Amino acid sequence: MLQTANKKISARQRRYDLTGWLFCLPAVVFGAVFLIAPILLSFTFSFTDYHMLRGLHAFVGFENYVELFSDAVFGKAIVNTVKFVVFVVPLQCGLALLLALLVNRTAKGFGVFKLAYFAPVITSMTVVALLFMNFYDANGLFNLLLGTVGIDAQGFLHDPRQAMYSIIFMSVWQGAGYQMIILLAALQNVQPELYEAAGLDGANGWQKFRHVTLPGILSVGSFVLLITLIGAFKLFTQPYIMTQGGPDNSTMTVVLYIYERGMTDKLIGYGSAIAMLFTFAFILASAVGKGGSRGVAIYRRRRDRYIEEMI
Repeated sequence: MLQTANKKISARQRRYDLTGWLFCLPAVVFGAVFLIAPILLSFTFSFTDYHMLRGLHAFVGFENYVELFSDAVFGKAIVNTVKFVVFVVPLQCGLALLLALLVNRTAKGFGVFKLAYFAPVITSMTVVALLFMNFYDANGLFNLLLGTVGIDAQGFLHDPRQAMYSIIFMSVWQGAGYQMIILLAALQNVQPELYEAAGLDGANGWQKFRHVTLPGILSVGSFVLLITLIGAFKLFTQPYIMTQGGPDNSTMTVVLYIYERGMTDKLIGYGSAIAMLFTFAFILASAVGKGGSRGVAIYRRRRDRYIEEMI
């Protein structure tokens, strides 16, 4: 009797497993075709002199990778990408946290500010880039505003010294609303009792922020930092639309350079080598970010233990 029941359960479990795998099958197929296969093909092409028009010619080993280290434009693309990451990540996350603190109110009317700050995020980056191209024009809004206070017109996107910073400014403005919404949700999950207890102990606003707010949103903050970092490394749309990597390659980024060499110049082998090198660097950065998140989790557990012992 027991054996029959076990067989029925086993048969039912197999049906459940089969159903689950069938539901997963479309995602597995799409992932294999559009994610795994392109990575494997890029890895293979990176060791060849594959040209889009001439086709696959010969295996060249590590020649493409060796050539990268003497490619001045590739070196400049790395510097520009790192510069964008270094400026955008802290500025965008800091602005997002500031906006989240400002709209974290229950007073009537603050919902309008949430919508206003989030509106740039739901606007297409292409539209935002075209809009700011008009703002940065010689006769655009920004130069008109500068002229009213006696400052000469600036080159912005046409000046190699200002072009990347102009893109950074636009990117921070456009993307901060997304991180703001995530941080706002984290702020609203911080227990009000902690603020009350800190107030009873004589803590001022800064002390509450430092000892209650920041630890309370630390895990979510590390996630926001990670996704902002990943997004910054993949910079493509803004320079592609606004400057095409110019002037003088001052806004050329790694992803844009992959596109230029692989699609515009049709050098699939060389472009694949850049893509694989960038992928390896990206994996390394993700591993470092994961290690940081693990460190945050350990700190959070220790802090919770310390609070429990104090109580």
